[in-house]
Amino acid sequence: MYDIIIVGGGPAGLTAALYACRANKSVLVMEKSAFGGQITYSPKVENIPGFVSLTGNEFAEKMVEQILEQGAEVEPCEVLEIKDGEIKTVVTDSGEFQAKAVIIATGARHRLPGLDRETDFIGNGISFCAVCDGAFHEGKDVCVLGGGNSALQEALLLSDLCNKVYVVQNLEKLTGEGKLADKLYEKTNVEVITSSVITELLGDDELNGVVIKNDNGETRTISIDGLFVAIGLIPQNDIFANVLKLNSYGYADVDESCKADTKGIFVAGDCRSKKIRQVATACSDGAIAALAACDYIEGR
Repeated sequence: MYDIIIVGGGPAGLTAALYACRANKSVLVMEKSAFGGQITYSPKVENIPGFVSLTGNEFAEKMVEQILEQGAEVEPCEVLEIKDGEIKTVVTDSGEFQAKAVIIATGARHRLPGLDRETDFIGNGISFCAVCDGAFHEGKDVCVLGGGNSALQEALLLSDLCNKVYVVQNLEKLTGEGKLADKLYEKTNVEVITSSVITELLGDDELNGVVIKNDNGETRTISIDGLFVAIGLIPQNDIFANVLKLNSYGYADVDESCKADTKGIFVAGDCRSKKIRQVATACSDGAIAALAACDYIEGR
């Protein structure tokens, strides 16, 4: 029996653990893969308050060390189900655990195009965040994969930093907002390539190019320093549909209070419906969810 079980060991979950431990609550953090979440793919991070520069792995290690020092327990396991009740039961592939409250912080994984060696290039040329990694490609040529709002915003930001920005969209036209598309077409260093897909990633240890194929079967190879993939996110919420209201995209329909409709269930981080998904906002969610869970346990 724990006061709080946290499902997910990314920045949101680990921050929640920190705040809950500081409130003298017994805490168990469950994570099915690597503690730290998506940030561990970043070879260099410069937008975390308090650190000039560090790797995503270093940041994750510091967070885990911190919560262990505060008394949190960790359990590498996959959560299969949450059973509701006055006491919550979390069913995992390594057994069942109980808690007075549960914080869901499972995040969202980036949708990938399904190319050979793509996972090898994550952090070695492939990125998902221009705000995070754009400055590392200043003055160089990059490519953005996608044509929705997120892709257009990424491309616009990169156009102010990079020498050349290619935007590859599989449809006949960009699907993002018209004003964003208009701004992009005004940029002299941006080339929009529609009705095309990336078929091959080039490079040894580091990505240095891509092969693009259009609807007519014609191929083209471009040399780039980085590929920013913006073809959507996949929230990890399906198994929690019995305790969470999900929106049409699969995100938890939970506001800034981080409280779910189900009493004793809280949501933090990228799996929550929100506009900005950054490490700083994930940590903010974690703190809010933890304090709300403490209030719930104490009947406040």
